[in-house]
Amino acid sequence: MLDLKFVRDNVELVKERLADRGAVPAALDELVQLDAGRRQILAEVERLKQRRNELSKRVAELKRQGKSVSDALAQLYAEAPLLVGLEQQLQEGEGSLRKIEEQMPGLLLVLPNLPHESVPVGKSPEDNAEVGRWGSPRQFHFAPKPHWELGEALGILDFKRAARVAQSRFAILKGLGAKLERALIDFMLDLHVKEHGYTELLPPYLVNADAMRGTGQLPKFAEELFKTKDEELYMIPTAEVPVINVHREEILPPGTLPLSYVASTPCFRREAGSYGKDTRGLMRQHQFDKVELVKFAEPERSYEALEEMTRHAEIVLQRLGLPYRAVTLCTADLGFAAAKTYDIEIWIPSQGAYREVSSVSNCEAFQARRANIRYRPSPKAAPRFVHTLNGSGVAVGRTWLALLENYQEADGTVVIPEALRPYMGGLDRITKG
Repeated sequence: MLDLKFVRDNVELVKERLADRGAVPAALDELVQLDAGRRQILAEVERLKQRRNELSKRVAELKRQGKSVSDALAQLYAEAPLLVGLEQQLQEGEGSLRKIEEQMPGLLLVLPNLPHESVPVGKSPEDNAEVGRWGSPRQFHFAPKPHWELGEALGILDFKRAARVAQSRFAILKGLGAKLERALIDFMLDLHVKEHGYTELLPPYLVNADAMRGTGQLPKFAEELFKTKDEELYMIPTAEVPVINVHREEILPPGTLPLSYVASTPCFRREAGSYGKDTRGLMRQHQFDKVELVKFAEPERSYEALEEMTRHAEIVLQRLGLPYRAVTLCTADLGFAAAKTYDIEIWIPSQGAYREVSSVSNCEAFQARRANIRYRPSPKAAPRFVHTLNGSGVAVGRTWLALLENYQEADGTVVIPEALRPYMGGLDRITKG
């Protein structure tokens, strides 16, 4: 969440930056009004407490002079009639203060993060700024097929039976299709652990509401989450949620940062509002695998960490020989918790377009403030909020389909890239089994 003090001291700047994202939430004006009222009531409560303390001291002084409490109070009330009903006024003021303070956190929770100054201002994804490309789309000498046709013809992909087992937007991977998914996961984990220095975690796939609030999924995205009926638990939409919350309510000791974690998990999303988009194939599923990268960094170094994480995600695609481009998301396309995001978009021949396979974001202190994750720069220093970063390293399902489409041959077989062959038992091609 945003820092209330920063909002209070920079209301117009906050409005301007939120307007860059598309709109200024009504919650901001309500928050500013409540905060002003809170400070006014707080000042009055402090004044009343001071008068009460003065009264107590005066009563004690009169008692030392031999007067009874009732006589002392009667004398004081005669001297200062406004002190009559002091306790009632104080209770009313403190009650009003509590009501306001109960409302303010909820308003802060619905405000998105402020875009970093380097993020391009835009009104739609069309305004995202391309920052680089790698590889060139393959020029086929035959009519390439989409991955759903290839997968079904090879006997490695089954949508009909998946819909029978669950519903639409689920898939069953079979035989070498399932092995290819597992090979991709193992390849990515090995790369990030052995070469990039991440620590692998295997987190819970179900998390509580506090964890969802900590990373920003709640309350804004409640309709897009799968929730258990009898337990207050949610199925994770990304490994970012449990991994960020590993250090919730902690103060990390000096010398701990940076922390780098990688986790492979299934992800579960309702994809609310996306119906009618990518209805064919694996592009938009309710369940998919993803290898997630997470970093906890000192604020002064978090943007260096963002560049590093983006390179790590790009290396995955380079090793697999898959063409991609990288873009900086404009203000209107930023995720709720992100201050800056790079999207890496992989080439999908069946769509003749680049499609997102990884989003790498610096959330600065936004998530850390929600989850209360702090660190000490030195043994005697006051705790500070860490900066959190997350990114796909990368989405497995979309990489799987991109491999089929980019490496298909005229005879319907699919060549396995060199980097994956050790994970496929030395196999160099997928043929119909």
